[in-house]
Amino acid sequence: MKKIIITLLVLTLSACATSPLGRSQMILIGDAQMNEMGVASFQKMKTGSKVSTSTRTKKYVECVSFAIIDQLPDNWKQNQWEVVVFDDDSANAFALPGGKIGVHTGLLKVAKNQDQLATVLGHEVAHVLSRHGAERVSQQFVAQTGMQFAEAYTNSQVSNNTKQKLIMTGLGLGAQLGVLLPFSRTHETEADLFGLDLMAAAGFDPQQSVPLWQNMDAASGGKRPPQFLSTHPEPSNRIKNLSARMERAVSIQQQARQNGNNPRCSG
Repeated sequence: MKKIIITLLVLTLSACATSPLGRSQMILIGDAQMNEMGVASFQKMKTGSKVSTSTRTKKYVECVSFAIIDQLPDNWKQNQWEVVVFDDDSANAFALPGGKIGVHTGLLKVAKNQDQLATVLGHEVAHVLSRHGAERVSQQFVAQTGMQFAEAYTNSQVSNNTKQKLIMTGLGLGAQLGVLLPFSRTHETEADLFGLDLMAAAGFDPQQSVPLWQNMDAASGGKRPPQFLSTHPEPSNRIKNLSARMERAVSIQQQARQNGNNPRCSG
């Protein structure tokens, strides 16, 4: 028991991190390994899913994506970012560690303009910059098997298959209900707010985030689960949180426009 307590204290202290919005995080896995898994997972998606052949759509999505990427800190911007549009009717998008962005064509039916698309992409990139994937992996280690497993993992004593399964979940490529659910909603809210700042810094209109989530709600056809069973906040709560940060975001956008950031992306 004494050894477990000592291990807990050492790992907790060494794993201390802070999110871009100032929240304390426990992260037990390095960025290099998360990047490696993100790149490998993205490659599997490209070979296993249908990629859109529309040059116009690809240029549009890239225009919005790289306008946001250009405003990232250098240590994130220097990744070899790749943007792929997948021919999929679901209104979805994602970003993975290692500089990978995927957008489903179905999202473009819900995100009606560049600013609404930037809302979603800012949100997804915010997940990456906030290291939410690595944080979720770390939570998995502790929640599923205790600190002994975390200690073994940091000493490279756990099988690659087990590591990969946990990292895939951390990347958001799996679903889980249980003790980690409320924390996942925290990630979503944090990505909403930080993502709003990112898209505004690129010169996009943050006020379009409100109609975007209204569109998302309408597109769901009222089939969404109750909030306590979902890792995504209710649209009304989401809009309330975004509205509370809107004055700051508009100020960021105004400064961005003064600095010459005025994206004109059209699909």
